[in-house]
Amino acid sequence: MIIVITRPDFFDGEADCIIALLRSGRADLVHIRKPQASREEVMRLLISLPGDIYDRLVLHDQHQLAVACHLHGIHLNHRNPQPPAGWTGAVSISCHSFQELAECRQQPFAYMSLSPIFDSISKQGYRSAFTRQQIAEARAKGLIDERVMALGGVTFDRIDEVKEMGFGGAMILGDAWR
Repeated sequence: MIIVITRPDFFDGEADCIIALLRSGRADLVHIRKPQASREEVMRLLISLPGDIYDRLVLHDQHQLAVACHLHGIHLNHRNPQPPAGWTGAVSISCHSFQELAECRQQPFAYMSLSPIFDSISKQGYRSAFTRQQIAEARAKGLIDERVMALGGVTFDRIDEVKEMGFGGAMILGDAWR
């Protein structure tokens, strides 16, 4: 699975880029991550997208819009640690350690991300937190499998490498918007 995460800011042509990523097959899902955005701003972006791709969109914030628009999923974070009332779609979460990943695996998350796998492209100084050996050991213990997505420094060119490491896919941010 290939998941692209939007930039935190809005930009001209963003809706067209999201549509192109999904329709071209470069992404299976797009996570709309706009941590500073108002409900109205996120809704404006959603309205600018065709309804036939809503089942491939995930919101990091303004989760109530995922309910109202029947989107694919929501992503939990420190700003939004619980699904909204009435939510029945996919739920994902980010993990930053093997311990956190082990705890999250006990929950019914559709998928989890583990980061940073490589040095980040979009966050200066955010370095890989895991060695290849640690990742291999975590995979052998069953911590890394098809439900775990690699995040952090992942590029489209590294997707095969990520799959060889045992991840179920990749979440891409910086490389998608360069």
